[in-house]
Amino acid sequence: MRFIISGKNLEVTSDLRAAIEEKLGKLEHYFTPETKVIVTLSVEKERQKIEVTIPVKGSIIRSEQVSNDMYVSIDLVEEVIERQLRKYRKKIIDRHQSGGSFQPSFMESEYDLEEDSIEIIRTKKFDIKPMYPEDACVQMELLGHSFFVFNNAETDQVNVVYKRKGGTYGLLEPEI
Repeated sequence: MRFIISGKNLEVTSDLRAAIEEKLGKLEHYFTPETKVIVTLSVEKERQKIEVTIPVKGSIIRSEQVSNDMYVSIDLVEEVIERQLRKYRKKIIDRHQSGGSFQPSFMESEYDLEEDSIEIIRTKKFDIKPMYPEDACVQMELLGHSFFVFNNAETDQVNVVYKRKGGTYGLLEPEI
C-alpha cells in the first residue's frame, strides 16, 4: 500500500506518520501493494480529524473519524475501514466481479452470507417536481429529513440535497 499523508492546520510529524502507517498497515493483507491510501489529518479547535480514502475498482472505501486525540482517531478509522472491507468483499463476490485492488487470499476467504446483509424493506414512490436547490433544502427541513430528491429547475436533472455536519447543505448532481 502506498500512503499519501497530508495535514490541514497541522504538521504531519514522523510520529504521526509512523502511527498511521503502522495502524493502517494492518490492512495491507487486504490490498495489492500498488493500492493508494489517501490520508488527510486536520485540527479544528479541540477536534482531531482523520479522513482516509482508498480508491478501489469501481468504488471508494472511505472513513472519517473525529476525537480529541489524533491517535484515538487513527485507531477508530482503522476499525471502521476493516468493517467496510468485509462488507465490500461480499458485494464483489456476490456480483462475481474481479477483486482489482484486493489480495486473492482476501477475496477467496469464506464469509457468512447473513452477516451485514443489506435488505430493502420499503419502496416509496413520489412525484419529482421541478424546483431550485434552495427550495429543496426548505422542503427537506419541513419534512424533517436529512436528504431530499428533486428535479433541478435550472438543469432539468434529478438532484439530491442533503444536510451536512455543522448545519450546512450539500448538493449531488449527476455528471454527464
